[in-house]
Amino acid sequence: MIKHLRFFPFLLLLGCSPHHKPTATQEWVKLFNGKDINDWVVKIYHHETGENFGNTFRVEEGMIKVRYDQYGDFNDQFGHLFFKTPFSHFHLKFDYRFTGELQKGAPSYTIMNSGVMFHSQDPHTIRKEQNWPISIEMQLLGGLGDGKPRPTGNMCSPGTDIVYNGSIYKDHCLNSTSKTYEKNVWVHAELIVLGDSLVTHIINGDTVLQYSKPSMGGGIVNGYDSTIFQPGKPLTSGFVALQSEGQPIDFKNIELKKLR
Repeated sequence: MIKHLRFFPFLLLLGCSPHHKPTATQEWVKLFNGKDINDWVVKIYHHETGENFGNTFRVEEGMIKVRYDQYGDFNDQFGHLFFKTPFSHFHLKFDYRFTGELQKGAPSYTIMNSGVMFHSQDPHTIRKEQNWPISIEMQLLGGLGDGKPRPTGNMCSPGTDIVYNGSIYKDHCLNSTSKTYEKNVWVHAELIVLGDSLVTHIINGDTVLQYSKPSMGGGIVNGYDSTIFQPGKPLTSGFVALQSEGQPIDFKNIELKKLR
């Protein structure tokens, strides 16, 4: 059983019994082997699928590092590193830390900003000039050193919609209730996804956000194949991806357990 599933009233609203919580169908599986990214697929804006421009995603010291030292100007080259197979019901966990400085030319909103996408479209269906994958994002933010709160483990919705507090959430991003974590601090994040029903975000052991019924919709994404985008279609499964937005970030201990 999953010790973090502390949302029985929400399950009842969805017509589920708290006595029928999701159960694991297998043990934890390492999505990242600590040695290479051979099981992953790169897609960077302005580049073809599979082209790891500038060695953006690299493996060093047992970590996946996102770096921009070969870029020059950032030029909106937002990137994503997709695991090779899709998932539907799962529990994902990983550690991340922000480091370094924002790349020259990256938008100001991307400072100390990255994320993990899920229920994403197949990376092989993303066009060269499509800026974001149609997906749900567990947004990762870091403190700016100014003493102001900046929660992490938020939700953003490129090309998608979610239901929050009983209705479709109208804004692009939804803040969690997490604490603020500064640069160079490792943060443990977890994501529990039950198909197209309930989604739970967990930061350092605390449940910080819950919402439900992810589906295609909304805006933000440009340049996509119109035959793929179907507003209102429930998102029952999809690909998991690590994001690159101009701020260096490290990922490690990326593991997933399938649920039913």
